[in-house]
Amino acid sequence: MAYIKFKELTKYFDFKTEIEEEDLPGYAKEYVLENEKIILSYKNSKDYAVFTNKRMILFDRDPMAMYYKKIHIFPYKSISSHVVNFKPGKVELLFTFDSGYQLHMNFIEMNHDKKENIKVVFRAIMKYTIGD
Repeated sequence: MAYIKFKELTKYFDFKTEIEEEDLPGYAKEYVLENEKIILSYKNSKDYAVFTNKRMILFDRDPMAMYYKKIHIFPYKSISSHVVNFKPGKVELLFTFDSGYQLHMNFIEMNHDKKENIKVVFRAIMKYTIGD
């Protein structure tokens, strides 16, 4: 009998709501270092995304397994390519990392002002990956 080992090639996240730093749960703030500044934070019904000036921190919680939480920490310096897609009511950020890992983030129910906030995050990422 043969088995094929499945390896997740791309991780998908969907976010809807921008949140203020003070509204982040305590466990999310614990992963932000003292020399980092939070640029923007998002959440959906179970997950959180924190964008700092140096990295993105994604909290992947499983509501079915009560204590399951997977934390993805991506330093911007490990991004080898990035794409931003602006669509009506939606923004997609697609990243490929030096390791070959891919990340796909959707931001839904976006109006013009919310899209401008995503641009701020994307410019911060480009500034860090490309340089000044």
